[in-house]
Amino acid sequence: MILIVGLGNPGKKYEGTRHNMGFMTIDLLSDLSKIDVDKEVFHGLLGRGKIFDQDVMLFKPTTYMNLSGTAVREVINYFKLDLSDIIVVCDDLALPVGTIRLRTKGSSGGQKGLQNIIENVGSEEFKRIRIGIGEPLYDTVDYVLGKPLKEEMPLIEDAINNAVEAIKEAIKSDFDRAMNKFN
Repeated sequence: MILIVGLGNPGKKYEGTRHNMGFMTIDLLSDLSKIDVDKEVFHGLLGRGKIFDQDVMLFKPTTYMNLSGTAVREVINYFKLDLSDIIVVCDDLALPVGTIRLRTKGSSGGQKGLQNIIENVGSEEFKRIRIGIGEPLYDTVDYVLGKPLKEEMPLIEDAINNAVEAIKEAIKSDFDRAMNKFN
């Protein structure tokens, strides 16, 4: 079983914001793979299904970004998952808008949702896909909770599509191959 977690903030107020790149990626993957992510459990929304005959769970924590680790830990503990079977998708201020970066482990890089997961699972040893949202020219909180500019949207849409393709490549072959192809 592979757990794919998309980080974001719940509610209409946050839909389409820069901080919700993880949610948007899960939504697209859900649509393409016909896996409904609608079961309210573990402080989030969960869907189970198959991608390339691989059992997967798609998960969107509804604890808000900075507390995502609590929900992720609950899913990991309940299903007795190894950290090696987890892929977390989130936004990243340090990457240019529209780029993605895959890593097998590492620090949070200041991303508070990732940091909370690291604290809750007690390890940095899980895969992640970061989607670049660029560095803010003004207040960071307002920036990440704001919507991308009109001219950024094609880049964001490409990045989300690439993140979905990277996930599919990781499932079909392995994460290292996906890193080589998409980094």
